[in-house]
Amino acid sequence: MEGFKKVLVYLSKDNSIPQCAKFAQSITGHFCGSHEDRVPVNFCLSNNKFIVSDNEFQGSTRAFLKRPPFCPFKHLDATQLSLLREGTQSRGVDTGVAILLQTANKKILLTRRAKDLSIFPNLWVPPGGHVELNEKLLTAGLRELEEETGLHLKEGGYSSMTLGLWESAYPPGLSRGLPKRHHIVSYLVVTSNEDHSELQKRLCPNEEEVSACAWLEPSIIEAIVTFTDEKEAPRKLPDGLPPTVKITTLCDGLMKDTELPTLVLLNTGEDVERVSDGTKYALQLWLDNLKSQNHL
Repeated sequence: MEGFKKVLVYLSKDNSIPQCAKFAQSITGHFCGSHEDRVPVNFCLSNNKFIVSDNEFQGSTRAFLKRPPFCPFKHLDATQLSLLREGTQSRGVDTGVAILLQTANKKILLTRRAKDLSIFPNLWVPPGGHVELNEKLLTAGLRELEEETGLHLKEGGYSSMTLGLWESAYPPGLSRGLPKRHHIVSYLVVTSNEDHSELQKRLCPNEEEVSACAWLEPSIIEAIVTFTDEKEAPRKLPDGLPPTVKITTLCDGLMKDTELPTLVLLNTGEDVERVSDGTKYALQLWLDNLKSQNHL
């Protein structure tokens, strides 16, 4: 997706004129102390600029922005900064969007990224990608959902809301090398009027990007968000969880229903099939929102 002109992140602090963010600066760190990794911000996509500010402004939405504690842009020193390629340093920070598709029966769709992808291969994530010029966040997210899964949601057949923002880097930590990609990802929850069995009938994943899909229940998601890279993955399945989850795999153009060990989704660490850190953050926000709705 390098061929199109991308929507970049702009920063405003203390009501200053928004300035294009530099590739190597931490966006989260721009608004909070160096020891913090989560901060409330205001944001808006306007005139092909994704503006993030510490103050409310016209058209803005308020949400939490978070980075992982090992975010490379939090830890880059002067020597490492000097080693970044000139072309990388001048990239700016890209704008991304991801859709947590919630079904009428309260399941969430996750996809496993194809193993041959150049960034984040073989990780479980919600459908998403870059925001293109003149797109709104929701429009971009629904486009990515359809491109990756074949699911087209008709107008009037869903509702949506913002969950939060995530500062994403690839590689995700300096132990894997210097960063080559930097995004601010907006996580949106889109609630369909259809249940997962109805949506499953229309599922047609793009094999270039997706190798499997799964509809996950809240109980599985509760377990997933419990285990982060700061907490070692369980060696045995927590009580009350099924040993496997049903997934749909895609290979050579053929879709096949099969079972995935639930423990795979609870994995942490590098170079293993697992749920991505940004996805876990978004899933926790989704669970919090679901619980608040149930208490109304």
